[in-house]
Amino acid sequence: MRFCFKLAGVALAASMSAAAASPVHTATLVVRADRRSGRLVRRVAVSPQVVPQVVVQPRVVAPVVPSRAPAGRAPADLEAYIDETARRYEVDPLLVHSVIQVESNYNPYALSPRGARGVMQLMPGTARRLKVPDSWDPFQNIDGGVRYLRYLLDTFNSERLAVAAYNAGEGAVFRYGNVPPYPETLRYVRQIGKRYGAARQAAQKPEASRAKAAEAPAHPPIHQYTDSQGKVHYETRSRP
Repeated sequence: MRFCFKLAGVALAASMSAAAASPVHTATLVVRADRRSGRLVRRVAVSPQVVPQVVVQPRVVAPVVPSRAPAGRAPADLEAYIDETARRYEVDPLLVHSVIQVESNYNPYALSPRGARGVMQLMPGTARRLKVPDSWDPFQNIDGGVRYLRYLLDTFNSERLAVAAYNAGEGAVFRYGNVPPYPETLRYVRQIGKRYGAARQAAQKPEASRAKAAEAPAHPPIHQYTDSQGKVHYETRSRP
């Protein structure tokens, strides 16, 4: 007698080459009765499966304006420049700010252990692809980072997948067809989603308050009059 149970979600990724398919092994739990003792014996059988690797050719995202630091702009102008750049490339400024908060928290000198630089943490290869001459220049860095985010939004037509690709790369998102199951990427997407959602709610509150104030009826003016006995009266509606 033999029983097989699939272990859902258990996959052991083997080493893969850049041009070849990526082998993935699926583990199966096999339970059978031992012939001598009659007891159930468990063992794990591993069967290889081939998952084709998606190779993404790099594409340059052309800037709307030359990628250089605006003349006369100081680092203190970063927040305004972020909003301008986001609008220029038609990306929600709140999304850009959320990405920056998680990536570098607006630190133009941030350097990750993997070599990502600046405000939006451009990797050297990504900077070359985006034709950003100086990743340490915060304005060039922001322009390149927002262009890359615009490209990812157009590629995946999903803010969630675009954010995942910003962290893990387009190839990983194409390969899995979803957010890659990397702990770092999953945490990254959650953090940005939480910040972005909170920022959108906060932005909607002033608009709701203004709309409510516009709908509220105007208070009638206060009228003052003196009666026949010389007493002064105040009322909030006009006398007939």
